[in-house]
Amino acid sequence: MKGIILAGGSGTRMYPVSSIYSKQLTLIYDKPLIYYPLSILMLGGIKDVLIISNAETIPHYQKLFKDGSHIGMNIQYAVQAAPNGIAESFILGDSFIGNDSVTLILGDNIFYGKLDFLYNGIKNNEGATIFGYRVTDPERYGIVEFDHDGNVLSIEEKPKQPKSNYAVPGLYVYNNDVVNISKNLKPSPRGELEITDVNVEYLKKKKLKVSKIGRGVAWLDTGTPVSLLQASNFFGVIEDRQGLKVACIEEVAYNMGFITFEELEKTIANMPKSDYRNYLERINRD
Repeated sequence: MKGIILAGGSGTRMYPVSSIYSKQLTLIYDKPLIYYPLSILMLGGIKDVLIISNAETIPHYQKLFKDGSHIGMNIQYAVQAAPNGIAESFILGDSFIGNDSVTLILGDNIFYGKLDFLYNGIKNNEGATIFGYRVTDPERYGIVEFDHDGNVLSIEEKPKQPKSNYAVPGLYVYNNDVVNISKNLKPSPRGELEITDVNVEYLKKKKLKVSKIGRGVAWLDTGTPVSLLQASNFFGVIEDRQGLKVACIEEVAYNMGFITFEELEKTIANMPKSDYRNYLERINRD
């Protein structure tokens, strides 16, 4: 299984900050936003990750993560010249994906809580597995319609009259067919290759599974300044109360067996003096 983080987009809602740097570099409490989706892929056991962004931002990600070897990963990079849609990720990542399946997460999506829904989706996927998260404002999202037996009837993008309250968050698991499906898509009226159109193709082939995310899991879509602030406050409270960091990628890498204790120690030794380093040293001692 390969992983892709799409960390691009025009960032218009974040202006004027977005004229200087990408939204995914914005701090969520004490670390860049992109740490959170990366940690989700890592917790899913994925070690090969492609980060897609614009040409101006890729060097910043390379400075953050390098080739990923210090956390036992293989991190590569690709440029999306313009915000041509989520589905373009699979075209840009064609050679990276190769013959493997792929999990895509959007760079501004955060999940916190019990992630069994993702683990099971990766383990049991046969075509496409996407997820349904109950929301109070379904007109803002791609919405899944179910029949009485829980089978998927339709998927609509930002419907004026939603047929359910289950939104599709920015986390998707696909078999290798997704590459050819994406290559054969036609741009939508807004000029993008839509991920909803990919999912509809799998639905037509009866190879789409939608797994409902239950209570106890927080999905934070940090697409606006207000949602960024809410996410930062959310994780600030959790980390302060528990004394444990969320999305500390070095800690995740060690706990997942990506790196050894000695490799973790070496990585910590190369960090500047900071609260982040102090945390890892304390965790190491414990």
